[in-house]
Amino acid sequence: MHSISDIFKDIDANMSGETVSIDNLLEAVHERGFGLLLLILSIPMALPVPVPPGINILLASPLILLTAQQALGRHTIWLPRWMRTKTIKRERMSAMIKAILPWAAKIERFIKPRLEFATLGIFSHLIGIFGLIMALTICIPLPLTNTIPSLGIALMSIGVITRDGLAVLSGAVIGMLWVGALAMVVIFLGTEGIDLVKETIKAYL
Repeated sequence: MHSISDIFKDIDANMSGETVSIDNLLEAVHERGFGLLLLILSIPMALPVPVPPGINILLASPLILLTAQQALGRHTIWLPRWMRTKTIKRERMSAMIKAILPWAAKIERFIKPRLEFATLGIFSHLIGIFGLIMALTICIPLPLTNTIPSLGIALMSIGVITRDGLAVLSGAVIGMLWVGALAMVVIFLGTEGIDLVKETIKAYL
């Protein structure tokens, strides 16, 4: 089994041309499933690395469609043509991958096969449901709304790829706690609560 770092190195090495599209990423993952593509799309937004302008739009939209399909139990990936052809400059993608690699190496030290039941069967649907909820919150214009739910999706994806149930459970807890916290703020404080959260987060950044 390839390590996370090896996966990103392979993608970087196999990129050709001046731009990279979602279609290119689909070709790169071949039949390795939702877990790998979700990881590729979520980890750039999950880690504290420079993200090129426009990359959020490129990566966040497919996350919603992919997690929805995972929740429904699909085994093949489908994306509309207009989404598959969205591109980013190859140099930007390569620079982003190089920035991700040191973080990927750190994560790998804690990943190993365990609690495999949490990566299979009914849990696959639950992973998709949780992932869909997290992907939707990425669209909320708040600081860290990209980072925390993307981290949850990335951890669950890593867990599925490596059969590490603890990573899956950790990602689900981290992401859903953030979603729950946002929901409570909106329920009890409304839009003023969103502004309060935004200002509080900005004060600590």
